[in-house]
Amino acid sequence: MRLSRPLALLAGATTLLALPALAAERVQVVTSFSILADIIDRVGGEHVEVASLVGPDSDAHVYSPRPTDARRLAEADLVVFNGLQFEGWMERLIDASDFDGPLVVATDGLEAHLAEGDDHDAHADDPHVEAQGHDDHDHGGADPHAWQDLGLGEVYVGNIRDGLIAADPAHADAYRANAERYLAAIDAADDELRALLDEIPADTSVITGHASFDHFARAYGLRFLSPQGLSTAGEPSAANMARLIDVIREQNVQALFHENMTSPAMIDQLAEETGLPVAGTLYADALASDGEADSWLGMLRHNARVLHDALAQPGHEEPGHGEDGDAHDHANEGDAAHDHAH
Repeated sequence: MRLSRPLALLAGATTLLALPALAAERVQVVTSFSILADIIDRVGGEHVEVASLVGPDSDAHVYSPRPTDARRLAEADLVVFNGLQFEGWMERLIDASDFDGPLVVATDGLEAHLAEGDDHDAHADDPHVEAQGHDDHDHGGADPHAWQDLGLGEVYVGNIRDGLIAADPAHADAYRANAERYLAAIDAADDELRALLDEIPADTSVITGHASFDHFARAYGLRFLSPQGLSTAGEPSAANMARLIDVIREQNVQALFHENMTSPAMIDQLAEETGLPVAGTLYADALASDGEADSWLGMLRHNARVLHDALAQPGHEEPGHGEDGDAHDHANEGDAAHDHAH
């Protein structure tokens, strides 16, 4: 039966009005940077809409909040940030926004988790070279880049899951189920990383732009050096650069690596001074805009493959590893096909 013109117009108008209403039902989450946005999206699924203040390939260390950011926080249902002073500007922004909803610090409980003495501490005694420049106190002495250890995914995912449930208890079962599936995918990716990185000799040193890989080094048994401290704000001192060049010449350093969200100038200078090649780009504090590294798990897979291709020695493998050489080709459930619209 054909509707009369007035009825047809009314039906069309009703449909249009329903679209924003449906969109408004999604939990509005604001987070500080792109890696957290991806984790939130995985745990929240269809029930969340995530906005990241600092986008892919951008540096959260030096971000300067805009007046519109405070308004975005004020209108949010949930706010999530890393903590450990990674985003030194975030707490001030929250205060300025008068946000009064659930607030998630994604690293809450991290120290207790590390203190349990499980496999995540297996490399805790690995030496760290002074040339990393840890005279930078922007982070209060604690390395906030905990997402570099997939074994700490339980901390991030658990805190985000609980925050989403607090903001939207009606979909609690969905958030719990999504979190369980995601943790299984994280465990599988962690196994892939270990299979690749175990083929790199234990005495190998890795040179990157700033000291953001301490958790990665501890978890996966590598040694990282950098001319810059935990933050990218400011330039490394000439003394740190000179000391690092000496260390590079004294130790088993085979290659240098750029970072996606920092200037390549320091690494290029080291390459010129030492004659070492720049073997690729590692992702430290931000996802890629597209490609494999546009998700948290994809980013760390990319890093492991770049390191393996540059530093692994043929035939070198630790006992109990290397039998599943193609493990890194297995895709985690839902990871490759995920739509990143942050």
